Amino acid sequence: MRLAAIDIGTNSIHMIVVQVKADLSFEIVDREKEMVRLGAGGLDGRMLSREAIEAAIETLGRFKQLAESRQVDDILAAATSAVREARNGGEFLKAVAARTGIRPRVISGVEEARLIHEAAVYGVDASNGTAVVIDIGGGSMEVTLGTAVEARLARSFPLGVIRLTDKYVTTDPLSKGDERRIVKHVRTVFGGFARQVAAAGFTRVVATSGTSLSLGEIAMAGRRLFDSDSIHHTRIPAKTLHRVRKQVVGLDLPRRLKLPGLDARRSDLVVAGAVLLDTVVRLIGAREITLCDFALREGLILDFIGRNHRRIARAERYPDIRRRSVVELGERCRWYPDHAEHVARIALSLFDQTRGLHRLGDRAREWIEYAALLHDIGGHIAYLNHHKHSYYLIREGGLRGFDPEEIEAIALIARAHRRGRLKKSNRSLVSLPPAARRAVVVGGALLRLAESLDRSHGQVVDQVELSRVGRDYRLRLRAHGPAELERWAADRHRAPFEKLLGRPVAVEVAGEPREGRPQPPAPRPHQNN
Repeated sequence: MRLAAIDIGTNSIHMIVVQVKADLSFEIVDREKEMVRLGAGGLDGRMLSREAIEAAIETLGRFKQLAESRQVDDILAAATSAVREARNGGEFLKAVAARTGIRPRVISGVEEARLIHEAAVYGVDASNGTAVVIDIGGGSMEVTLGTAVEARLARSFPLGVIRLTDKYVTTDPLSKGDERRIVKHVRTVFGGFARQVAAAGFTRVVATSGTSLSLGEIAMAGRRLFDSDSIHHTRIPAKTLHRVRKQVVGLDLPRRLKLPGLDARRSDLVVAGAVLLDTVVRLIGAREITLCDFALREGLILDFIGRNHRRIARAERYPDIRRRSVVELGERCRWYPDHAEHVARIALSLFDQTRGLHRLGDRAREWIEYAALLHDIGGHIAYLNHHKHSYYLIREGGLRGFDPEEIEAIALIARAHRRGRLKKSNRSLVSLPPAARRAVVVGGALLRLAESLDRSHGQVVDQVELSRVGRDYRLRLRAHGPAELERWAADRHRAPFEKLLGRPVAVEVAGEPREGRPQPPAPRPHQNN
């Protein structure tokens, strides 16, 4: 299974694409980020700017294209402090859904902290002891205390770098007065929780997010022992972090831009970020921090994995996204898989034995199979008219990997499995191209007969053999048990199949006397037909 996770942050929008493995671990196969400053001017209940909204939507549209090119099964998206605080946050989310199809969920600060903790202890070894996780974003800072299993304490603080920069950074280089005001504010907002963390004790401090990683890049410039593009899992002593703070605070923007390792796009925010991280580390009494490049994005992935073991196992069983999507819809609608799969096998056997007549290709064959698998899901709504309900559920069930034309064809084939034929004037049928209309007509005839050949829902018919007998056809059923009910039902529903063949069809069970057939038992009233 492939997933994309998008973090719609106050400063940046990040996306990762991952391949989930059978052992429920994952590997990142693609990643992208864009700094759009969505929260600039939009914090503390103010409005997100039109420019920021447009930039964010354009970025999310590109990310959606990238995710689809990677053939992901799902896109998980979460919006954080900028959206949850802005007065027009709901308007932004509606615009994202309308223009990109992505439907982000706004998460609380505590939920954000929990997800980040889960990612950090997955990315950095925290199996022994207790870890503090610090994530500094644009609008907020999340801090947790917990183990590799769970976060026992999780809090979110309005101490993001955009928020602090907007409020306290008035000079460049940062004046001593501004620096003192930032420290005082951090102590006021975070000091009580810092004392709680220090009193509880911890064995490791993990720092995530772009701010912490940027400060780590500055600290490690020219000091790396190994040639690597990543500083993930690098340990930075608290004394080194304090030195980096003093270095960054003492430089104006042109000189900060020359700092080795500093991303130029963070050069204006890194000042407040350095003061904030250093102050937090000193308040909790940590001797060092461990850098981690896993954060909210990875937390979204891990949370999904934890809640979807069965779905992931299904993905391993059905690597094709189209087939997996069909199976998932059937399971959501509480289908009868044994019956559905048996009907599909019979329908495909009939399709293959009549290829010379209908001359349809493998694409139509696939539609007929999927329609057979889903033909009875309408019973999830009501038995009465369940074929019509099946049509609706297939159309609106969110099948992935199919074109709209294909979904319509599959839904119409499923609808045709019961009494009555689709009229040639049916609007949905007329809207399809001629080849697809032909597939619907043929598929409906095959599915109707195939469904009747499991009338007992006992899967007793093993094979169906179609052959010419003079000018007409004979359909012989080979079964491993009594199949009189199936023969009787096939006699009732063979008319569309006979029209397809252009000849009458005699249905018989192999080994059954041709005369004096017994009357069939009554059908089971609770089964979907």
